[in-house]
Amino acid sequence: MRIGELSKEAGCDVETVRYYERIGLLPEPERTPSGYRTYGTQHLERLQFIRHCRTLQMPLAEIGTLLSLQAQPAQECNEINDLLDHHIQRIQEQMTSLTTLKAKLVELRCKCNLPASIRDCAILHDLAHPSARAANQL
Repeated sequence: MRIGELSKEAGCDVETVRYYERIGLLPEPERTPSGYRTYGTQHLERLQFIRHCRTLQMPLAEIGTLLSLQAQPAQECNEINDLLDHHIQRIQEQMTSLTTLKAKLVELRCKCNLPASIRDCAILHDLAHPSARAANQL
């Protein structure tokens, strides 16, 4: 199949396929005598694997590691477990950070419960002149 068919089948852009090839996540396809790339089912399966990993917010470097490990089926999977444990920890840290951010935004939103002119908007005032306490928390 050609690159357009591959990208359509995998649900991504042609440029994404080319990028993954450039950085080595997808192997280079064979070319026809006229220079067109021809992709096989192994390309589609690998692209689907990469895309699934991306939906799990895995960085491309970690995906590359997983693909390298996948090519060594007899090896133990401890490194895969460690990689996933690290990723889970990073997600937990992001969740904590987002929870803190949400609390700050809710606190800010509560400053303006009554209709007022923009000139008197407590939210804009607070954003323009944060208190010393709020500035130190950022």
